[in-house]
Amino acid sequence: MYKGCRILLVAPAYDEETKIVEVVRRARSLAGILIDTILVVDDGSTDRTAQVAREAGARVESLGAVLGVGAAIRHGYDIARAEGFHIAVVIAGNNKDSPEEITRLLDPLCDGDYDFVMGSRYLPGGAHGGDMPAYRKFATRLHPLLTGLLCGKRISESTNGYRAIRVPVLDDQRINLHQGWLDRYELEVYLLMKLLKLGYRTCEVPVSKIYPPRAMGNTKMRPVIDWWHMLRPIFLVGFGLRR
Repeated sequence: MYKGCRILLVAPAYDEETKIVEVVRRARSLAGILIDTILVVDDGSTDRTAQVAREAGARVESLGAVLGVGAAIRHGYDIARAEGFHIAVVIAGNNKDSPEEITRLLDPLCDGDYDFVMGSRYLPGGAHGGDMPAYRKFATRLHPLLTGLLCGKRISESTNGYRAIRVPVLDDQRINLHQGWLDRYELEVYLLMKLLKLGYRTCEVPVSKIYPPRAMGNTKMRPVIDWWHMLRPIFLVGFGLRR
């Protein structure tokens, strides 16, 4: 336990056998100190993602089919609720995030000051680099402007997957993660917007986001289709069209 809190680290992964090992290895160095359980949620991978993650020391839950990153994260949150974890941290399964920076997300929650913490590469002290696609550089700047506008709060990032939440917040009946339209990239944006609009105590902390070489496959996101999945919650939630 860290500061009296049981911590679940959730890493959604799809066909990441070459990178999930490093995520688990880095996280295991913090196991028993900052992290109680490392959970890899395998989103129907066709490679050895589940096997190598398990061999590296992670607990692995397989969805059995490709349902989407939102479905994988939701599964992790469901486990956090069912098994009495205090805080759930979501981290990229492709080694873009730094487990070593996890206290930046945990401290505001464990100290009781906040309910949700979002990592931001754009805050002072944050970092970004590697083979980040050009369209992502533009999109990660535009998205928080639109999100913040409709939620009434200025934010520097809205799509960063490195984030942490106090698990009891997920019991709020006004937040419904079990909607079919949230199975892919919508869930992360939906949850952020709901928390902002409902008045939960949220903050951002600086983190690193380093993309691996493009030859290794640095993102599964498709430029048009998947960015629409990330954009539509802004309008659906922002204008009250979806609950």
